[in-house]
Amino acid sequence: MTNRSQRRQRGDMCNLYSNTRSQDAMRHLFPGLVDRAGNLGSGSYFPDQLAPIIRHSADGLELVKARWGMPSPAFALKTKRDPGVTNVRNLASRHWQRWLGPAHRCLVPITSFAEPVKGGNQWFSCADPDRPMFFAGIETRSWRSVRKVKDGETEDDLFAFLTCQPNAEVAAVHPKAMPVILTEPGEWDLWLNSPIEAAQQLQRPLPDGALLPLDTADESGRLI
Repeated sequence: MTNRSQRRQRGDMCNLYSNTRSQDAMRHLFPGLVDRAGNLGSGSYFPDQLAPIIRHSADGLELVKARWGMPSPAFALKTKRDPGVTNVRNLASRHWQRWLGPAHRCLVPITSFAEPVKGGNQWFSCADPDRPMFFAGIETRSWRSVRKVKDGETEDDLFAFLTCQPNAEVAAVHPKAMPVILTEPGEWDLWLNSPIEAAQQLQRPLPDGALLPLDTADESGRLI
C-alpha cells in the first residue's frame, strides 16, 4: 500500500486537508441540514479515510461521512484493488460524467489543505479566517470494490473533489493544479443544484490573495 512518504515523492497534489469547523456551524450555514455524521470533532484527512461531506438526500441536505477516493477508471487498474481517485480534473471524461449531475454533487468542508513540498507539506487556509470553505465534490454510494486486499471487497460511500489551475499562492509550490474551493453561499447552491453546464463554471481557482500560506506541517498533519 502506498504510504504518505511515497505520495509526497510521487508529487501528488492535495492529498491532505483538515476541517475544524463544527457541526453546529455547518448546520447554521445550511438550515435544515440533517446531521448523520455522528461525532466528528476536528481532524486531518488522508486518502481512503472517512471524512465529512454535505450531500443530497430524500430529506434535503445531509451531513455524512464518506470514504475519500472515487472509483478509478478501469484502464488505470492493474490489479483488482482500487485505491480510489482523490482529485477530478477532466469533466469531459466519460468515466466522470455519470456522477456530474446534481444528485451526485457534494460539498467537502475544509479549513486548510496541504500541498507536498520537500521536507513536509505547505498548508493553505483562507485569508479571511471567518469565511467558510468547501471543496466542490462528487460522490457515489454503496460502491463495491477492493480498497485494501486484507479487507476484501467492501461497500462504501465515496467522494472526490475537483481541481483546476492554481492561483498565485498555490502555484508557488504546485504549478499544475489546486482544489476547486467554494466560499460563497451562491456558489454552494450553484454547485449542488444547477445543471452541469452552469455548475462547471465554478471549476476555476480562487482569486490571487484569497489564500494564506501557513507553516510547514509534520507527517501527522499537525501545523508546526
